[in-house]
Amino acid sequence: MDFFDVINRRYSVRSYLPDEVEAEKIQKILEAARLAPTACNLQAFKVVVAKTEGRKEEIRKIYPRGWFAEAPYIIAVCAEKGKGWVRSDQKSFADVDATIVMDHIILAATALGLGTCWIGAFDPKAAAEVLELGNNLEPIVLTPLGYPKGEQTPRRRKALEELVIYR
Repeated sequence: MDFFDVINRRYSVRSYLPDEVEAEKIQKILEAARLAPTACNLQAFKVVVAKTEGRKEEIRKIYPRGWFAEAPYIIAVCAEKGKGWVRSDQKSFADVDATIVMDHIILAATALGLGTCWIGAFDPKAAAEVLELGNNLEPIVLTPLGYPKGEQTPRRRKALEELVIYR
């Protein structure tokens, strides 16, 4: 699939089939995450892949929408605390790196016919507990991962002129 087709096909999936995701597809997605650019190439992140089967109620503690645990997997991208590059004004880029990694995951999943939904409004304490993250990992963003149930929903986007400033 052409890169721009992938971008146009990506949407926030909020309904998933119970079908298992093939291990080869998960590996391709994780390889896309590994190849994501990070500040100074420090790769100060971890990707947590969690099966939802038999854990749906527990996983809903992280994000209570029913469809979140409907997919066969959830993926969390976590920053490794204190390991990311820090700019001269003390801005850590660990969270930026994690979001770039998640974007690679989401686009790779789309290219493979899978659905995702970027989740930032989750309970970080519950995520750390349920996913057994320990003290050194900060969950930054999560997504369900599975085959979409239904068709793509229309997306609202601002006009390019509203988003770009030329100088």
